[in-house]
Amino acid sequence: MNAHLQPTGSAYFIDKETQAVENHTLSVLVANEPGVLARVIGLFSGRGYNIESLTVSETEHEAHLSRITIVTRGTPHVLEQIKAQLERIVPVHRVVDLTVRALELGSDRPVERELALIKVAGSGEARVEALRLAEAFRAKVIDATVGHFIFEITGKPSKIDQFIAIMKPMGLIEVCRTGIAALNRGPQGM
Repeated sequence: MNAHLQPTGSAYFIDKETQAVENHTLSVLVANEPGVLARVIGLFSGRGYNIESLTVSETEHEAHLSRITIVTRGTPHVLEQIKAQLERIVPVHRVVDLTVRALELGSDRPVERELALIKVAGSGEARVEALRLAEAFRAKVIDATVGHFIFEITGKPSKIDQFIAIMKPMGLIEVCRTGIAALNRGPQGM
């Protein structure tokens, strides 16, 4: 077997990749109809691409359009393949790589936010410390009993990761995250 033709992690057998793997945020405008999400996700699973984060919501009710925000990981070559294949799916109206668009507009990254609900047990000193830390992170208490809190926190995924890490020794019970919602900066739309 040829040593230079080794699998690269993609479902496609190509020459060894020399490019770095990057995270990119893709915004996909689709017709809001049954089966569209399954087709988009099927493209990823069928070709061995991973989805780091996924959010979907109807954004234009009258036009029956939904926006799918996908954070995926790959080399620039793989990311270009993903975008090209997404654009070929019939109910897809538009695919925008928000990460590339942000760089083109002179910005580092698109505005990305995520919401998380975090349940923490606590009593005594641990309870007081959890509340103090939540205030520092601007997390809101949305449910509380004598034995636990549920915090709501919104921000960059890295902020949420940090808050979760800090809450582990306080008595972290459970975490639920929405996935990333993202828009590019500036006056231009998708």
